[in-house]
Amino acid sequence: MIPGADRDSPREQCGVIGVYARDREVARIAFFGLFALQHRGQEAAGIATYDGRFAHVHKGEGLVGSVFNEDVLSGLGGGAAIGHTRYSTTGGSTLRNAQPQVIETIDGPLAVAHNGNLVNAPRLRRELLEGGIGLQTSSDTELMLHLLATSQGSRLDRIRSLMQRAEGAYSLAILTRDAVYGVRDPWGFRPLVIGEIEGGYILASETCAFSTTRADFVAELQPGEIARIDARGLHISPGGPPPPPRAFCTFEHIYFSRPDTVHDGKLVHSVRQRLGRQLAREAPVDADLVLSVPDSGTPHAVGFAQEANLPYTEGLIKNRYVGRTFIEPTQDLRDAGVAMKFNPLRDNLAGRRIVMVDDSIVRGTTGGQLVRMLRDAGAAEVHVRVACPPITHPCYMGIDMATPDELVASRMSVAEMREEIGADSLAFLSLEGLMQALDAEDGFCNACFTGRYPFQPERYVQLRFGVKDRFSSVWGE
Repeated sequence: MIPGADRDSPREQCGVIGVYARDREVARIAFFGLFALQHRGQEAAGIATYDGRFAHVHKGEGLVGSVFNEDVLSGLGGGAAIGHTRYSTTGGSTLRNAQPQVIETIDGPLAVAHNGNLVNAPRLRRELLEGGIGLQTSSDTELMLHLLATSQGSRLDRIRSLMQRAEGAYSLAILTRDAVYGVRDPWGFRPLVIGEIEGGYILASETCAFSTTRADFVAELQPGEIARIDARGLHISPGGPPPPPRAFCTFEHIYFSRPDTVHDGKLVHSVRQRLGRQLAREAPVDADLVLSVPDSGTPHAVGFAQEANLPYTEGLIKNRYVGRTFIEPTQDLRDAGVAMKFNPLRDNLAGRRIVMVDDSIVRGTTGGQLVRMLRDAGAAEVHVRVACPPITHPCYMGIDMATPDELVASRMSVAEMREEIGADSLAFLSLEGLMQALDAEDGFCNACFTGRYPFQPERYVQLRFGVKDRFSSVWGE
């Protein structure tokens, strides 16, 4: 079980790191960077390094702190490294799909760590297999690895060729024998930032990784750009033709990113408070206090309380030790699964009219359980407020947020959802309010709210909903 996997929020994204620094223990730097990015993926972690002669790689299932220790890190020598924390989107949650993925080429070792999802992965898989390339995983990262290895020209030419063929979301850290590269897809779905450390540079999915690695922020890699870090320093190049309209995922601000991360000059925590304030303006409620569904709903709830001039208090205590487990609970415990993660503070709830603020509702199951929990703890009324619009369409760009039949907002009205979860009232932030809080008119992907995708997903329905072709079925995708 992944923390939050059975919650109503979307599941986490992957995190990537890249480090180039001569005379530094880059594996250790990568480790601390991955530790800061643990929230983006908790299924597996890995680091690959190059010492000038050999590539070294260590990967394992579980959290960063359990995959690596002093003995492992001391064996990952070299001045260049990339790393990855994984939450599976394409491909199953197995060790063979853990990243970075590494192969030996005529030009030396090649390793890739990837955050995102290729919407044309089935077609690329078929082309590689028909071309005689053997594949060992069900991950689209391996496809990019082989596309880089089999193309012609300089490293930069090969990366540009990959960007011409790959469709979808990808932020990449690439390790070669003489450099570390960072690549961001032309739409800019997923973030990738650059920092400077003593003796070199670092790439990371989020700026929060810079505090643990003592890096100074340099730049946010723009959509369609390629960063090369080597002995000569940092160089940023365009990836090809002018990129399409920017489509940064709004869920990076709503849920995915750590609150202390900065995207495009905006502190995520501040954005979430603005979302909560806007929600309070759009959907006020006569209540006694505001509480959050911790932890991701907390900044939203604080903003709501500030705007509504209501006290904010803790009403649900989260058990932060509910993580990955291979122990199956009994059916009785399964039915009461939300109680394993949240416990109510009865003294704060008894007789009170409560506003419960969450970041999102996907399947609608946990919301109903939490409402019942608050009522059982003595709450007189429970009003639910959600800091994003209703999620009505699936994501094809690397977010595991259910199929259309599982998305409660795609089959129920807001009134029906309110009745389903048993709340006294239910309201969502409007799309206009979301963009107002982001202080933007465009440049974001809101396809899960609107169904308007940056590209036509119908061609790739087999990837997201399990329709097999004769190649993908081999790997059980």
